[in-house]
Amino acid sequence: MLEIFLKTLPFFALIAVGFAAGKTRFFTEEATAYLTKFVFYFALSAMIFRFSANLTLGELVNFQFMMAYLSATGVVYVLATFVALIRKKPLTEAAIEAQCAVIGNVGFLGIPMLALLMGEAAVGHVMMILAVDLIVFGSLVVMIIVGSRDGRMSLAILRTLGIGLVKNPMIVSIVLGLSWSASGVPIPNPLNEFVMILGNAATPGALFAIGASLASKSAERVEVAAWLSFCKLVLHPIAIAIAALYVFDVDPYAAAVMIAAASLPVAGNIYMIAQHYGVAPQRVSASILISTAVSILTVSSVIAWVNQLY
Repeated sequence: MLEIFLKTLPFFALIAVGFAAGKTRFFTEEATAYLTKFVFYFALSAMIFRFSANLTLGELVNFQFMMAYLSATGVVYVLATFVALIRKKPLTEAAIEAQCAVIGNVGFLGIPMLALLMGEAAVGHVMMILAVDLIVFGSLVVMIIVGSRDGRMSLAILRTLGIGLVKNPMIVSIVLGLSWSASGVPIPNPLNEFVMILGNAATPGALFAIGASLASKSAERVEVAAWLSFCKLVLHPIAIAIAALYVFDVDPYAAAVMIAAASLPVAGNIYMIAQHYGVAPQRVSASILISTAVSILTVSSVIAWVNQLY
């Protein structure tokens, strides 16, 4: 446990440095936004492309893996929605809370951290989780919010979702990488060096950006945020562990990666969705802040445990 904690500590130390830079205004919100854009559209995309170019579609798509993740995540999603509705919250807020309960920071934190701690073989499994999060749950929250406000579903919503997915650099990078892999053409050395250098900037850049963005978050509505953080950091990995280890036939290493990914704190992009649609942004902000702070201990504990599974 201590060994894993010491290995994860540098990741969270980088987040802390970013937080300090943002809190002291040395790094402004505008600077954080531009750094996030650089990581999202360039560095992380290069890293994902390089990894996926060395995978095949068969290695990435695993039915048992996806069913285990979808079913377990769906259980926690429904539970969080049910609790919100019991508190007499509108369906739009329930959808945002459910999103906080199951969607972790897989892109910015999960890919670089798990690649280093669990080996590069983990990246294919993490990308599968990322794709499910973006395509299934990312689309679901938008459909619920827009559909409940309009009182009906429309083709315009589906068109907006489709355009959003096509423009998402993570999805594009995965598709381009797999397409290159399918072509059977080796990546030219200059291109490989280019994406490697650019991709290497993803880890420090992403972690610093996470910390700097947290500096502008507030911890209002702590009780609800604590509940959502508990769902994300505890209930979600437990549900995933049950599904992957006991219900579905998932390879032990793949199951370990899935459980580790499920233990990650609430994703920052949920705040952007909440802010864009004006649905409980402060609640999401507090959930991101609390779950990230607590995850310093919980993520280490989970990774220490799952390392014994394979």
